[in-house]
Amino acid sequence: MNLSVGIVGLPNVGKSTLFNALLKRQTAFVANYPFATIEPNIGVVPVPDPRLRKLAEITKAEVKMDKLPPEVPATVKFVDIAGIVKGASEGEGLGNKFLSHIREVDVICHVVRYFTDGDVVHVAGSVEPKRDREIINSELILADLESLKRAKDKMGRDPAGQKKVQAMEKLITEMNKGILAKDVVLSDEEKAEVKDLQILTIEPMIYVANVSEGDLKKDITIDGHAVFPISAKIESELSSLSDDDQKTYLKELGMEESGLDRLIKLAYKTLGLISFLTAGEKEVRAWTIRGGMSAPEAAGVIHTDFEKGFIKADVISFDEFVSLGGWGKAREIGKVRMEGREYVMQDGDVVEFKVNA
Repeated sequence: MNLSVGIVGLPNVGKSTLFNALLKRQTAFVANYPFATIEPNIGVVPVPDPRLRKLAEITKAEVKMDKLPPEVPATVKFVDIAGIVKGASEGEGLGNKFLSHIREVDVICHVVRYFTDGDVVHVAGSVEPKRDREIINSELILADLESLKRAKDKMGRDPAGQKKVQAMEKLITEMNKGILAKDVVLSDEEKAEVKDLQILTIEPMIYVANVSEGDLKKDITIDGHAVFPISAKIESELSSLSDDDQKTYLKELGMEESGLDRLIKLAYKTLGLISFLTAGEKEVRAWTIRGGMSAPEAAGVIHTDFEKGFIKADVISFDEFVSLGGWGKAREIGKVRMEGREYVMQDGDVVEFKVNA
């Protein structure tokens, strides 16, 4: 799945610090002034999944291996996009370039500054999360309106394109009221008509509040919208520690897992992705598919020829696989289901595909 999450926000909200922590290394050039990150930084990060270690342990015991098989997790691609400023839709700052990068992602992760720090200058002079959220959304909406109007004018009075024009007019009317395209009620037919227009605000959006340690456990809303609280500073500190020291630090903070782990999982879910699992001597692996995919389509993710040659899938839920100790016992007592071409894959399915060679 070549899907990605774009991290956006005003300059100096902590985007690059968060991104660096995501990658657990300093890959973005972080500086305390606007436009420190001029080209988008791209990184692929693993999706935390404790099921893989359990599968590895079961496989090792069942096959009588000397060591655990390798674990291959699912991944999410994050893109660190340089800070947008007011007027970006009209080319202010590096606006046009930034907006074109945002069009290439599938989910927008909108980081808003919630922390105060006199040493980190806010581009607008003060910390006001509601205002910052509105600035970014307004710039994205204005950019969308401009591209929609151009597309509409290009269609002209072509009879073949009138349904598309009507859908665009509906979007333009609502977005002129400050409504994001994703919040405009469209029929399935209207959605299909505008799907190819690369509308920025039609993509799912995750609001992230970059908070200080004291606000980590608060339920934070901005203008009535729930936001995901995370401290980029703490996550950066965690990323430089050993696994044992991370656990100790998290315990001191009263957290079971890092904010980054939770954010990665949320991004994966927001992208509409699920994982099916395979377990064997060579590796245990979480494979990424879109929710609602059929068994043959899932097989095609492993190898394109597998979809065409699909015969059946041996399927068992992760929980049953674990409780029975692997494939052997599960097959012995008839807990492995044989599913055909119409089967819709579920998150956590442990699968072996049977295909024509």
